Amino acid sequence: MQIGPYTLPSPFVLAPMAGVTDAPFRRLCRRFGAGMTTSEMTTADIRLWQTPKSRRRLDLDLDVEPVAVQIAGSDPDQMALAALACVQRGAQIIDINMGCPAKKVCNKLAGSALLRDEGLVARILAAVVAAVEVPVTLKMRTGWDPDHRNGPAIARIAEQSGIQSLAVHGRTRDCRYRGRAEYDTIAQIKESVDIPVIANGDITTPEKSLEVLRLTNADGLMIGRGAQGRPWIFRELNNFVSGIEENVPVEKTELRDIMVDHLQEMHRFYGEATGVRVARKHLTWYCNHLVNADEFRHRVVRVNSAQEQLRLTTEYFDDSGGGVSLAA
Repeated sequence: MQIGPYTLPSPFVLAPMAGVTDAPFRRLCRRFGAGMTTSEMTTADIRLWQTPKSRRRLDLDLDVEPVAVQIAGSDPDQMALAALACVQRGAQIIDINMGCPAKKVCNKLAGSALLRDEGLVARILAAVVAAVEVPVTLKMRTGWDPDHRNGPAIARIAEQSGIQSLAVHGRTRDCRYRGRAEYDTIAQIKESVDIPVIANGDITTPEKSLEVLRLTNADGLMIGRGAQGRPWIFRELNNFVSGIEENVPVEKTELRDIMVDHLQEMHRFYGEATGVRVARKHLTWYCNHLVNADEFRHRVVRVNSAQEQLRLTTEYFDDSGGGVSLAA
């Protein structure tokens, strides 16, 4: 899949998720074959970029191409300035968020709330494309609510504005994450434009990935919640489309090393106090894919030191002997 001058090594990319896809998690997903990773959603209000949270979100992966940054906002001039500032920091792709359904984002008329105003969408996209010389992409939903699925119209506006690829979550803003993803609407969006379209929503297994590609005719797939606690999903997906249908299960020692390495990276990136807190949700997601992990989860999310998180994780695998296996 091609985005501007960049040929992605895999059609499976990691979805930018605020509070999830920080630098340690992006590195981990790339290690398992994610074709592209994008920074967490960052506000377009550059006056707020000096907060610790914003500084971490703008900690760019300058060691890999393309360096992609996602911004969110509702003012065309502000979005243009933010995009230019990101490029000056090293961004090679600017992604615009019009897909986030969170109330605190939509209440500011940003994220998927923008889908209600096609004129404003056009002004924002045109302003950002004009401000930078790097590819600009768009993350969107199928519409505002089930009665207003204007995704195809938004997609055409995006293509006319110079957007170079679309990632479409197969739900409306009103649906948030409820119900099934609308792959038929993504297919309509794909038919309405000539730029690459990446399908997103409910892609959790290699088998489902082939089904979604068939139903949508998309150029690639964006994996979000399916990668939480299971970053090796990208290896599975790449193997599956390469004809390796029987994926080798993650071995106990490999899974232990994945989790320990991830914990250490979070502790280094955030510092111990914050790193331990952030690691708790990732540990919970890992445990969702393990059997007989209830006691381990109960203990490991309650400790307050990096050393204890690492000790309990290592002990869990040591104590389980040969019985560790992934849950379905």
